[in-house]
Amino acid sequence: MGTMLKIDNINVYYGAIHAIKGISLEVREGEIVTLIGANGAGKSTTLRTISGLLKPKTGKITFLGGNIAGRPAHEIVREGISQVPEGRRIFAEMTVLENLELGAFIRKDADGIRKDMEMVFRRFPRLEERKDQQAGTLSGGEQQMLAMGRALMSRPKLLLLDEPSMGLAPLLIREIFSIIEDINKTGTTILLVEQNANMALSIADRAYVLETGRITLSGDAGKLAASEDVRKAYLGG
Repeated sequence: MGTMLKIDNINVYYGAIHAIKGISLEVREGEIVTLIGANGAGKSTTLRTISGLLKPKTGKITFLGGNIAGRPAHEIVREGISQVPEGRRIFAEMTVLENLELGAFIRKDADGIRKDMEMVFRRFPRLEERKDQQAGTLSGGEQQMLAMGRALMSRPKLLLLDEPSMGLAPLLIREIFSIIEDINKTGTTILLVEQNANMALSIADRAYVLETGRITLSGDAGKLAASEDVRKAYLGG
């Protein structure tokens, strides 16, 4: 498996706050990689930097061989990276269908867009049932599905997921995570940021542990899930 995304020693600041302190990580083609860590560890900041919403002060971010650090977000979407933001951020006043169409805004291939819309509806039957409803009337779980469906409409090579389980009931969390596995199996590489470390490690190939802007541990997800330190800190053991 080739390396799809490589982050090399990036430093990111929010004003005067040094949020990301020289982290390096990589995501290989076809993997699910997860970033776990406490609130405020820098997980979301890392994703926002990859997707172009924040610019690193120093360091390199290479995607499929090209440096994307500091490039505008819309260009990064064109390169094949799509982010499902924390808190979903769907367009509440628009219908489900309009939200999904917006996900395909960079594409011109009407046939491909229609096929992908069918694929999203197969994967998320509830969205099809509610396609003419205003997105703001959906439940939290359905909004999460819509945010994921919208991201898939750009046909990304790499999907960035920021806290997909946030605010969802356990049953729905399991459903969302099995959909994430399914999306990965059909060929999309995934970088997942998640508070629910148990769930994240159960589906990931590899994991990185972030603590106050630094990576303190990394490796095979199963091994990390079994490690004493990780269990004590993140798995309620």
